[in-house]
Amino acid sequence: MSAALEAKPRRGARAEAFARAAYRFRRSTLSVIGLGVVCFLILIALLAPIIAPWPEHVLGATATSARFRPPSLTHWFGTNELGQDMLSLVIAGARVSLAAGLAVVILGSVIGTIVGAIAGYVGGVLDDILMRFTDLNLTLPSLILAMAIAAALGPGLTNTVIALGLSWWPGYARLVRGEVIARKEEQYVQAARAIGAGPVRILSRHVLPNIVSPIIVKMSLDMGFAILSVAALGFIGIGVRPPTPEWGALLAVARGYMPDFWWTAIFPGLAIFLAVFGFNLLGDGLRDVLDPKARR
Repeated sequence: MSAALEAKPRRGARAEAFARAAYRFRRSTLSVIGLGVVCFLILIALLAPIIAPWPEHVLGATATSARFRPPSLTHWFGTNELGQDMLSLVIAGARVSLAAGLAVVILGSVIGTIVGAIAGYVGGVLDDILMRFTDLNLTLPSLILAMAIAAALGPGLTNTVIALGLSWWPGYARLVRGEVIARKEEQYVQAARAIGAGPVRILSRHVLPNIVSPIIVKMSLDMGFAILSVAALGFIGIGVRPPTPEWGALLAVARGYMPDFWWTAIFPGLAIFLAVFGFNLLGDGLRDVLDPKARR
């Protein structure tokens, strides 16, 4: 009976905290716009095979008799040099670009969280070694490092994700290390250590669940830049390549036909802009809601 009575206030407190967070989020018009843009892009990506008006063009079919047609009621975004419908390619590219960006952020956050958690909790010589290695990676521009790794692995979506993920983790390592150092001396961690809990259990059950908010905020802010980085590698030819309909690869092909056939470049470029814009606005809103320092 007493346990049930204790659970009700706890659930009530959680509901109240969620309501306050939602209220703070709704007060920011730009954050709501960002959430709407992100939801729209995710919906487009999920429904891409259904809503693409010319799905055969996504699979590689061509219609040379309809090449370089300007935007019209038949082809809203016009056609490219192969007569393929640009709207269908941009819609299909949403699935590829969003999935690749999400995979890059997840891979980078997982690696960085593991490295940062170990360095922050263990400390000492191991902390120095891991952080000096992290600092070494931070001295190199992430995109340049990703280009080198992608060039070594070869083109392709999977290799692009691996290359960017391996260059994306140092920021998460630094963030998690600082949070773990601040949390590992808290009373609940000391109590868990006193009853015999090991480092893995303390980190996984007590420390990491309490620092997930800043990690989520950083992931949301990084999504736009990850999509932009995937597009950049595709644009310079060492990432995703045609016929895979990725926004950067579409831009790379279209640059040879500018400015005469401007629609082949403008619409993939607008899609990249919309994705980066939406995720940045959403990340700012989540930071205001989830980051304790921002709440002060």
